[in-house]
Amino acid sequence: MKKKLVQLTSTLCGLALVMAAGMAHAAEETAEAASSGDIVKFALALAAGFGIAIASAAGATAQGRSVAAAMEGIARNPGARDQMFIPLVLGLVLIESLVIYSLIICFMLVGKI
Repeated sequence: MKKKLVQLTSTLCGLALVMAAGMAHAAEETAEAASSGDIVKFALALAAGFGIAIASAAGATAQGRSVAAAMEGIARNPGARDQMFIPLVLGLVLIESLVIYSLIICFMLVGKI
Protein backbone atom coordinates (compact mmCIF):
# COMPACT_ATOMS: atom_id res chain seq x y z
CA MET A 1 0.00 0.00 0.00
CA LYS A 2 2.78 2.39 0.94
CA LYS A 3 4.70 1.55 -2.21
CA LYS A 4 1.67 2.33 -4.37
CA LEU A 5 1.19 5.65 -2.59
CA VAL A 6 4.84 6.58 -3.18
CA GLN A 7 4.53 5.62 -6.86
CA LEU A 8 1.34 7.65 -7.25
CA THR A 9 2.88 10.66 -5.54
CA SER A 10 6.01 10.54 -7.66
CA THR A 11 3.94 10.15 -10.83
CA LEU A 12 1.77 13.14 -9.93
CA CYS A 13 4.82 15.26 -9.09
CA GLY A 14 6.43 14.36 -12.39
CA LEU A 15 3.25 15.22 -14.26
CA ALA A 16 3.01 18.55 -12.44
CA LEU A 17 6.61 19.40 -13.39
CA VAL A 18 5.99 18.57 -17.05
CA MET A 19 2.81 20.66 -17.07
CA ALA A 20 4.53 23.58 -15.35
CA ALA A 21 7.37 23.51 -17.87
CA GLY A 22 4.91 23.41 -20.75
CA MET A 23 2.90 26.28 -19.32
CA ALA A 24 6.05 28.33 -18.79
CA HIS A 25 7.10 27.72 -22.39
CA ALA A 26 3.64 28.65 -23.67
CA ALA A 27 3.60 31.75 -21.48
CA GLU A 28 6.92 32.91 -22.90
CA GLU A 29 5.67 32.51 -26.47
CA THR A 30 2.37 34.25 -25.89
CA ALA A 31 3.64 36.94 -23.54
CA GLU A 32 4.54 39.23 -26.40
CA ALA A 33 1.28 38.63 -28.28
CA ALA A 34 -1.17 38.59 -25.39
CA SER A 35 -1.73 40.89 -22.49
CA SER A 36 -1.27 39.72 -18.93
CA GLY A 37 -5.05 39.64 -18.50
CA ASP A 38 -5.35 36.78 -20.98
CA ILE A 39 -2.79 34.73 -19.08
CA VAL A 40 -4.63 35.35 -15.82
CA LYS A 41 -7.89 34.24 -17.40
CA PHE A 42 -6.22 31.12 -18.73
CA ALA A 43 -4.78 30.34 -15.29
CA LEU A 44 -8.17 30.86 -13.63
CA ALA A 45 -9.87 28.54 -16.10
CA LEU A 46 -7.17 25.94 -15.62
CA ALA A 47 -7.39 26.20 -11.82
CA ALA A 48 -11.17 25.83 -11.90
CA GLY A 49 -11.00 22.77 -14.12
CA PHE A 50 -8.27 21.03 -12.14
CA GLY A 51 -9.86 22.03 -8.82
CA ILE A 52 -13.20 20.40 -9.52
CA ALA A 53 -11.55 17.35 -11.10
CA ILE A 54 -9.34 16.74 -8.09
CA ALA A 55 -12.16 17.39 -5.62
CA SER A 56 -14.58 15.06 -7.35
CA ALA A 57 -11.97 12.30 -7.67
CA ALA A 58 -10.98 12.57 -4.02
CA GLY A 59 -14.62 12.74 -2.89
CA ALA A 60 -15.57 9.69 -4.95
CA THR A 61 -12.61 7.75 -3.57
CA ALA A 62 -13.47 8.69 0.01
CA GLN A 63 -17.12 7.79 -0.45
CA GLY A 64 -16.25 4.46 -2.02
CA ARG A 65 -13.88 3.55 0.79
CA SER A 66 -16.36 4.54 3.50
CA VAL A 67 -19.22 2.59 1.94
CA ALA A 68 -16.94 -0.43 1.42
CA ALA A 69 -15.90 -0.32 5.06
CA ALA A 70 -19.52 -0.08 6.18
CA MET A 71 -20.55 -3.00 3.97
CA GLU A 72 -17.67 -5.07 5.34
CA GLY A 73 -18.73 -4.22 8.89
CA ILE A 74 -22.34 -5.16 8.17
CA ALA A 75 -21.22 -8.42 6.55
CA ARG A 76 -19.24 -9.31 9.67
CA ASN A 77 -21.98 -8.32 12.08
CA PRO A 78 -25.45 -7.99 10.49
CA GLY A 79 -26.96 -6.95 13.81
CA ALA A 80 -24.92 -3.73 13.81
CA ARG A 81 -26.56 -2.43 10.63
CA ASP A 82 -28.79 0.02 12.46
CA GLN A 83 -25.91 1.47 14.48
CA MET A 84 -23.77 1.94 11.34
CA PHE A 85 -26.37 3.63 9.16
CA ILE A 86 -26.48 7.12 10.73
CA PRO A 87 -22.67 7.58 11.01
CA LEU A 88 -22.28 6.31 7.43
CA VAL A 89 -24.83 8.74 6.04
CA LEU A 90 -23.40 11.60 8.11
CA GLY A 91 -19.89 10.84 6.81
CA LEU A 92 -21.11 10.69 3.21
CA VAL A 93 -22.90 14.02 3.62
CA LEU A 94 -19.77 15.68 5.00
CA ILE A 95 -17.62 14.28 2.19
CA GLU A 96 -20.11 15.49 -0.42
CA SER A 97 -20.28 18.94 1.20
CA LEU A 98 -16.53 19.36 0.67
CA VAL A 99 -16.96 18.56 -3.04
CA ILE A 100 -19.81 21.05 -3.27
CA TYR A 101 -17.64 23.73 -1.61
CA SER A 102 -15.02 23.05 -4.27
CA LEU A 103 -17.67 23.40 -6.97
CA ILE A 104 -18.74 26.76 -5.55
CA ILE A 105 -15.13 27.97 -5.49
CA CYS A 106 -14.71 26.87 -9.12
CA PHE A 107 -17.85 28.78 -10.10
CA MET A 108 -16.43 31.85 -8.36
CA LEU A 109 -13.15 31.46 -10.28
CA VAL A 110 -14.99 31.09 -13.59
CA GLY A 111 -16.97 34.24 -12.70
CA LYS A 112 -13.68 36.16 -12.54
CA ILE A 113 -12.87 35.31 -16.16
